Amino acid sequence: MTSLPTLDGHDPGGLWQRFCQLLWHDQSLGFWLDASRMGLDQSHFDGLAGPMAGAFAAMARLEAGAIANADEDRQVGHYWLRDPQLAPDAALGARIAAEVDQLEAFASQVRSGAIAAPGGTPFSDVLWIGIGGSGLGPLLMIRALQQPHRGLPFYLFDNVDPQGFATTLEALGERLSTTLVVVVSKSGGTPEPRIGMEHARARLEALGGSWAAQAVAITTCGSLLDQRAQREGWLARFDLPDWVGGRTSITGAVGLLPAALIDADLRGFLAGAAAMDRLTRVPELRANPAALLAACWYAAGGGRGLRDMVVLPYRDRLEVFSRYLQQLVMESIGKKLDRDGAIVHQGLAVYGNKGSTDQHAYVQQLRDGLDNFFVVFIEGLDDPEVIKALDKEYPGDVLEGFLQGTRSALSDGGRQNLTITIERFDARSLGALIALFERAVGLYGELVNINAYHQPGVEAGKKAAAEVLDLKARLENLLADGQERSLEEMATALELASPEPLFWILRHLCHNPRGFKASGDWGNPMGMRFGKEG
Repeated sequence: MTSLPTLDGHDPGGLWQRFCQLLWHDQSLGFWLDASRMGLDQSHFDGLAGPMAGAFAAMARLEAGAIANADEDRQVGHYWLRDPQLAPDAALGARIAAEVDQLEAFASQVRSGAIAAPGGTPFSDVLWIGIGGSGLGPLLMIRALQQPHRGLPFYLFDNVDPQGFATTLEALGERLSTTLVVVVSKSGGTPEPRIGMEHARARLEALGGSWAAQAVAITTCGSLLDQRAQREGWLARFDLPDWVGGRTSITGAVGLLPAALIDADLRGFLAGAAAMDRLTRVPELRANPAALLAACWYAAGGGRGLRDMVVLPYRDRLEVFSRYLQQLVMESIGKKLDRDGAIVHQGLAVYGNKGSTDQHAYVQQLRDGLDNFFVVFIEGLDDPEVIKALDKEYPGDVLEGFLQGTRSALSDGGRQNLTITIERFDARSLGALIALFERAVGLYGELVNINAYHQPGVEAGKKAAAEVLDLKARLENLLADGQERSLEEMATALELASPEPLFWILRHLCHNPRGFKASGDWGNPMGMRFGKEG
């Protein structure tokens, strides 16, 4: 914790004193966290002293291997991924370390051409197929760390949008036959990556490619995907342990393989995360940046998430960081029930893009509109030497001016904000930044007594989607006889309480070449009739 002198007689309102007390800094990591503009006072620290001590103890138990996700009877071990010596047993730690060595060696051979596409042609591209954290984590790594002319170009299937499939496959074109395809699915049964995999495979084989010789699986050992990859002899398989959630998988194969394929410093990335982990184990609120961050969240939102978190990184390379944090924070903290079963509807909404772009977008509302948020500014101090001053004007100076000006304007308007400063933005600092927020999420979850490591709402959404797809199949079977029916008649035949779900399904089917027809006005669904064409 930094200790700075006060300015006797020149500290109106105690601003300098508060700044000195709430500025955390670590010299070796080159990291600062300024929480002085978040409205924290001694009463907050006094009130959180006991709960935070309990949170520190809970995090220590989690890292030691306790069952932290009671709903799924699982350990939560993403911290072990960047420091295998922390694993509960030596054999597990050895497997984690060996996995990093193996994927690093594999990626090096792919980049050099020692591992090549069928026919001996070096791999030209990577098609990454994953959803949620399995897509956002790699996207963040690529956008943040890939340098021009280094490593392989990346394309992503991170959705089941058919237009997205078509655009990506068209962009790859004939190069799909020399593309390394990586499929990420913990269970192997998640619909989105499975469907993306099947479409990529169909197109690749139509071009004469060999799927097994070009496909890599990242999945849990023994899963459906793992069994398939082993049975078909895929090029490589890497582990996604069941004790790692998708939103915290970036320091495992999900994040490390992309880093290695773009020739980024994956060891530095892991070292930065491990260094921040050590700093955030300090059991003292003001001396622990993650605890200080969690305390800011708690105080700002009254322990209920009543203020949104707006993330404004002033680096283009962190443009997708707010999207990454949306899943990490909102999937972890957004819960209906607490651990005691009480209905609490906890949450912390996250949005943002980048500065100074957003100064021409929603900063107007942040400054003058509804006061229901706090801002997290993220800045990097290092400017590239290749960008010189023109007419004595440095772009980095202007960017810093916009940041400081926006921060001052918000503070003058009584709007809460905090600032994270990174001395040098690189793989090591990215690892540290991610680890900081991961630990803050864990500590905040303990403060509000929720399970930060499960996702019942996501599972409910998956179940509801499966029910819709089942209804679609039943509806197609009903209409296969060619008989025209009204929505009400179909609902009765399918034993539905309301025909509304059928309206949405039929609207899609009738606007695509599926052989179904509609008569009537879509704006008046009660008068419509549907049947089979031809």
